[in-house]
Amino acid sequence: MKLAEMVPSAPEAAPLARLVVQAGVGWAVGGLPQTVGADRRGTDAPWDYLPLLSMKKRYENAGLRLAVIEARPPLARAKRGLDGRDAEIDAVCTLLENMGRLGIPVWCYEWMSDFNWLRTDTAVPSRGGSLVSGYDHALMQQAPPVEAGPISEDELWENLEYFLRRVVPVAEKAGVKLAMHPDDPPISPVRGVGRIMRSVDNFQRLLDLVPSPVNGITLCQGNFRLMTDDIPAAIRKFGEQGKIFFVHFRDVRGTVENFVETWHDDGPTDLYECLRTYREVGFDGPMRPDHVPTVEGDSNVNPGYSLYGRLFALGYIRGLMEGVERDGRAGTRPAQADRDGALSVG
Repeated sequence: MKLAEMVPSAPEAAPLARLVVQAGVGWAVGGLPQTVGADRRGTDAPWDYLPLLSMKKRYENAGLRLAVIEARPPLARAKRGLDGRDAEIDAVCTLLENMGRLGIPVWCYEWMSDFNWLRTDTAVPSRGGSLVSGYDHALMQQAPPVEAGPISEDELWENLEYFLRRVVPVAEKAGVKLAMHPDDPPISPVRGVGRIMRSVDNFQRLLDLVPSPVNGITLCQGNFRLMTDDIPAAIRKFGEQGKIFFVHFRDVRGTVENFVETWHDDGPTDLYECLRTYREVGFDGPMRPDHVPTVEGDSNVNPGYSLYGRLFALGYIRGLMEGVERDGRAGTRPAQADRDGALSVG
């Protein structure tokens, strides 16, 4: 498993890059290149070769290897099946071709129409006065419908199949893996907009829709925790098919209709067991923490991405990874500690 961290591609993110390298991280999850400044090359778009090359070299100069691009060209028309979608899909194909040329192995994308991840509160008090985000579907029910009007789940599936039939052959030729991220929250509809990547069964439907070695998933554990109480079973299901290409390692407490983010060591999920299962199914891809608390001395301007909160998450995950690797080599499972620190044999 490759411990990674989301590091923005902007040159001003250099202090964050230095910090994660100092924390022992060797892999970066990046966005698209800047359209002005350091990565701009004439009239090139962010998904063209030279801007991507410039961005990749900047990561490498900082001591990080670029494992994933977790950003998308515009896809609003493609998701809704509107005129102009083929031009949007062409841009994705260009991105995948150039990722292949540059050896960037994974593209993380999503199929949330009109809006991305949603929260109704980004300053929920948590441990020691730290801040986390939360979602209350009852409050979202009062939100006005989106300007573009409703779209059904059936339409989204139809448009997704059209998209995949265009991009999968390109990704296969480029050697780039397509890692679908879940809807966040995984509930449908929201503001009249259907959401389809919201259940374990629907993720299997995605894989069966256009079968290919490059058609896979981003297993975002916070979202999967709201789909199932047994994340290790989901890891086995998709890991044994070789379809987990990228992991967001996080946890939530509550239900799909009302939940809050948690500290990595304070959620309901047995994260050691999750990591043990990833190792068991042979997952060796990138994994990054996500949606960390905002802690004392840091800013909540970008909720979920506190600088100091990341350090706690990275250290915690590194410790779990080391334990899983050592126990795996020894062929044993360790005694597990309860929340009070008492040991019980698992």
